[in-house]
Amino acid sequence: MTRPLLYPLRTVDSATVGYTAAAHRRRRVTIDHRPLPGVTPTMLLDWFRGLGGTMDYGGRLIDRYLAWHPVDHIRWELASGGRAEEGARFRIVEAFGGRPEYRVDVVDRVEKLDETGIRLVQRVAGVIVFSLEHTWSAGSDGTHYVSVLDIGARAPIFRPVNAYLYRRFPDHMVRAWVRHNIEEVGQLEFLLPGLSTRSPAAGPARRPVADPAG
Repeated sequence: MTRPLLYPLRTVDSATVGYTAAAHRRRRVTIDHRPLPGVTPTMLLDWFRGLGGTMDYGGRLIDRYLAWHPVDHIRWELASGGRAEEGARFRIVEAFGGRPEYRVDVVDRVEKLDETGIRLVQRVAGVIVFSLEHTWSAGSDGTHYVSVLDIGARAPIFRPVNAYLYRRFPDHMVRAWVRHNIEEVGQLEFLLPGLSTRSPAAGPARRPVADPAG
């Protein structure tokens, strides 16, 4: 099913993006997004807690996750945990730019979710090898939102794991993710204001959210 894109997508140059290469083939990407007018930290917390719900999108009832990025998002569900909260595991399926070669299907553990942000991680033998943290704070021009992606473990013994992640998530795919992230964060300024007055309740978060065409 093709979904309409109701709101303009932010461009990469709307944010400040930094790339850092570290020891043992670790990489970090930092994105300082343009502020989100009309959005509060509480709205963002409610959004992530209610990803399993639905909302009105162009006069249609649609899953929130699919409305968040109508082009790239394919599926979201809880892999474990009864609610979208700290300790839960999110299964995320998406394709950056809608391109099949940039499709990812991952399960991330939610290690933080509160009014200051969310942190998603993947571990190998208890060691973090992937971390994506979004932090937000209120400002006079809207909520300030910063995304930090860390790929690879710090310990030298994990260099082979880091090398695998480099092959699985090469630099050109990282750049595609950057564009995707800037686009989806930018959609929040259109989706969140007034959401509670125009959207049904979130409902059971365990329900899979999937694109019928995905």
